[in-house]
Amino acid sequence: MKRNCLATICVVCAIGLAGCQGKPAKEKELENQVNELTQQIEEVQKPVTVDQKDTQEIVPAVVNIVDPNTMAIIQTLSPKDLGYEEDVATYKKKIEQLAKDLARGSATEAGYDKRMVLDRISEDGQLIKGNPQVLLKESELVDKVMEASATGGNVEMPLYVSESGYYFEDIPYLEEVVVASYTTYFNTSDLGRNKNIELSAKAINNVIVGSGDHFSFNTVVGPRDEANGYQPAPEIINKKVVMGIGGGICQTSSTLFNAVDQIPIKFVERHHHSLDIGYVPKGRDATVSYGGLDFRFQNTSDVPFLITTVYGKDFLTVEVRTSKKYEDILKHQ
Repeated sequence: MKRNCLATICVVCAIGLAGCQGKPAKEKELENQVNELTQQIEEVQKPVTVDQKDTQEIVPAVVNIVDPNTMAIIQTLSPKDLGYEEDVATYKKKIEQLAKDLARGSATEAGYDKRMVLDRISEDGQLIKGNPQVLLKESELVDKVMEASATGGNVEMPLYVSESGYYFEDIPYLEEVVVASYTTYFNTSDLGRNKNIELSAKAINNVIVGSGDHFSFNTVVGPRDEANGYQPAPEIINKKVVMGIGGGICQTSSTLFNAVDQIPIKFVERHHHSLDIGYVPKGRDATVSYGGLDFRFQNTSDVPFLITTVYGKDFLTVEVRTSKKYEDILKHQ
């Protein structure tokens, strides 16, 4: 600003000197120079208006998927990079796959879905708590992400937790009456196989199945390996009888199936052996393998029941027990 003012003063002084010297031509030339310089100064001094839209960096929208339990961001998505603006249908399929991986897990990471680990009663009558069922509602997560994809934002995963469906005060009475039972027999000379039956029968003994609860044989019994005491014994795989650790536990799962089939339940998963077996009638079996085939059912009655087992010298009995006040409900199908 000082430099501009000095320039103006110098020019004016020059005009004044020219007038004193009486040189009209030079005075006219200087006047033109002053006018031109003044216009340049005015142009420089004009306030510069800048469009803020041109100066702000456009940041693409992102969607953060948040764990509602910890409020931690577990994944950040860029809808633009995933093709949201070009092909919404293809973009949605990518989000559906993401929701599936988050719910069910992948080869490297566990999913958020968790099967219910049922409560049980210990040998001394104490309650051993399990874990609730946790489900990530995949379709709901997809809808939330699609809604947020245009503008970005945080999306909480829709996790639904289900506790076991029974009342604590019912526990002392769940052994009162037997509403269903089934017995199978085995050869006393098959020591390894019989040990496997005994261990798996013990694992499902005194398990509480509340109203609406899901029972998973593999979840309740757990791994069948040497570390857990299971023995080598014959088992059926692909229509062949082979030796394997844990052979014989299918007799436990099949005996359980025939017992619970007498009460109001819904079978979720059941598989047959590839060969006929002798301890239950044809078609009345339930084969299992840890990490693979499972035997699962849901208690669709409005009341809880207790699974108990009796392992004898050459037999296995599975019973379904409940409180006397619930007896008629479980017996009615």
